Amino acid sequence: MKRAVFDFFICLSILLAGSTYCFGQLVLINKDISLQSCTSIGNSVFEKRGDDLKVKISKGQGGEGVRFSGNWDLQLYDQMEVSLVNYSNIPLKIAVRLENRDMNLKAFKNFFRDYVLIQPNETKVMVMDIPRKRFYPKVEEKLFGMHINPYGTFGDRYHPARLIDLDPEHVTAISFYVESSYNEIEWGIRQVKMINNSRYDIPVWMTLSDDNFFPFVDMYGQFKFKNWPGKVYSDEDLHVNLEKEKDDLNSHPGPNSWSQYGGWKKGPHQEAKGYFYVKKIDEKWWMVDPDGYLFWSHGVVRVTPSCGITPLDNRKLYFENLPAENDTEYGLFYLLHDELLQPYYTKRGIKETYNFSAANIKRKYGDNWQDDYAEICHKRLKSWGLNTIANSSDKYIFMMGKTPYCDRFEIKSPSIEGSANTGWWWDFRDPFHPEFKANVKKSLLERKDEIKDPWCYGFFVDNELNWGSDYALALWTMKSPASQPAKKELVKFLKSKYKTINDLNQKWKSSYRDWNDLLSREEEPGKDAYSDCKEFSLFVIDAYFKNIKEVFNKVAPHKLYMGCRFAGGAREDVIRCAAKHCDVISYNIYNHNLDWFKFPEGIDKPMMIGEFHFGALDRGLFHPSLIQVKDQKARGDAYIKYVESALSHPNIIGTHWHQFSDQMVTGRFDGECFQVGFTDICDTPYPETIKAIREVGYHMYEIRNGKK
Repeated sequence: MKRAVFDFFICLSILLAGSTYCFGQLVLINKDISLQSCTSIGNSVFEKRGDDLKVKISKGQGGEGVRFSGNWDLQLYDQMEVSLVNYSNIPLKIAVRLENRDMNLKAFKNFFRDYVLIQPNETKVMVMDIPRKRFYPKVEEKLFGMHINPYGTFGDRYHPARLIDLDPEHVTAISFYVESSYNEIEWGIRQVKMINNSRYDIPVWMTLSDDNFFPFVDMYGQFKFKNWPGKVYSDEDLHVNLEKEKDDLNSHPGPNSWSQYGGWKKGPHQEAKGYFYVKKIDEKWWMVDPDGYLFWSHGVVRVTPSCGITPLDNRKLYFENLPAENDTEYGLFYLLHDELLQPYYTKRGIKETYNFSAANIKRKYGDNWQDDYAEICHKRLKSWGLNTIANSSDKYIFMMGKTPYCDRFEIKSPSIEGSANTGWWWDFRDPFHPEFKANVKKSLLERKDEIKDPWCYGFFVDNELNWGSDYALALWTMKSPASQPAKKELVKFLKSKYKTINDLNQKWKSSYRDWNDLLSREEEPGKDAYSDCKEFSLFVIDAYFKNIKEVFNKVAPHKLYMGCRFAGGAREDVIRCAAKHCDVISYNIYNHNLDWFKFPEGIDKPMMIGEFHFGALDRGLFHPSLIQVKDQKARGDAYIKYVESALSHPNIIGTHWHQFSDQMVTGRFDGECFQVGFTDICDTPYPETIKAIREVGYHMYEIRNGKK
């Protein structure tokens, strides 16, 4: 009774202060929150509606949401429970950020951030782990280059070497926002509360001093201070695992209803053209293989022994028993790079790396490791119910004439100079530059063997481009020098609209002396120019896709141009341009399913999923992936659900998992350290995932045909 009275008065006193404490919980936000503590981030609009604070964000905006101000001491709490509602008809990824007063976003200091992925019209409650007490902060100061390090600290996706931290005693704000949106969206905040979970134990490695914590990675590239099913402790474990897998592969030789290319032998036969093409049959899009059988691309990205490369610069203390660089057996893995990704290491000034995954494969297969690994990759794919080696894989593997494949290349011509540092991977290439089409042609001719190969069905060009706002490309062009070909096109475009520079000045409220003055200035115009900028930006986008397709028509007419792999989505105007010129439109969509996906009205094109994945934290890595699930069984279940939703979609002609093997626990060039592989860093398949792939892969044509 005394305890109940005591808790009642604590609840009452903290409620009067703007939050509610009760029985080990602190409610920060609920329906009783005062709107005086809430402000808009950007141009968002919010209102109280029932139990929610409803937030509305306009089409095409990003980084917008709401911020709640307060003064909270959260030292006693180790978890935060967030309840959000998605009122939109598309999935939303909402960022939740705890902030200190001296938060510095550019320096990634004094805040904590996590994300909530919510399906259309879903209410979701998510519990987030708050950074734990640092027993030895100097240990964490030495941890960089990982999206999430062993202390569970979140690093920013594009600046992963910076650590994000929080002073829990002095939290002054909680922000909710979406980083990008191509549609008008609405969502609601129902409740936020802090939890003191006494069962939430601090892992033993977080209590270790420098001398005892480093090195924290063993000779196989695994985390030392944790055990899990399938962890390798000796070379003998590798050899035993290989023999077990050989038995499994022999017991599961693959679907017997497939053509030599993995097409559907029992399906309606089409014209055999000797190459892959796309066709709509009975209201569903398909690929057709060279022998005329319907084909649905069930594949995986990055079939390579080099998924586990990690930077060593200023980080050698992380690793136990690194071989000498002149070691006759394992020294070569300092030099064995990933051909596709090596430019990303070079761009970031990374000088030293080690290829842990390839070193383990050599330990496992012996001196003939490259050939033996290539052979087992093809055998695995068919056994698992997969029929495609997707892009970013090793050429010596996909050119063996055993499994269909697609490839990807990136245009390396000059960029629009005003777009510097706006791209996620590279700046936006100038489609009007003479080297643009020349570079596309060069890249295709470098792949002339693939163009002649019937096992190759097509190419992605570029990856996850940043298109900016609907007027951004014109603004970037305006900031470029007079020599920029796109800027010359812009002046030509404006001259066709305005008879004189004075007419333009009147519309733009500008003061250019003449057309040459406009050409030579390197500055953005005011908002009165945005309608023209929007029109020209669309002209640039159309030229980008059109010029690439023109080269395909001349150099590789029988290979599919599969677009640029939109990152989750794209503006409607961009999609419409792509639909005019691409044979297949591609998206990298990280979500739980694709039931919600629709093209803009009037567009009916085949679509390829270039990337998706799921991961968990029960196999020794610190980052589960872009889409986290509870454990390996849940991972397998999620795989089935995603691929079945794709098979049921009339436009989707394939899904490609990212990626074949796990990334290194200490991160790659950009800090990605995800549990995303079909195999781990030691080349051991994850049995729960393989079982799921087989379950859907062996029956995918029946599912696509609506018979299962």
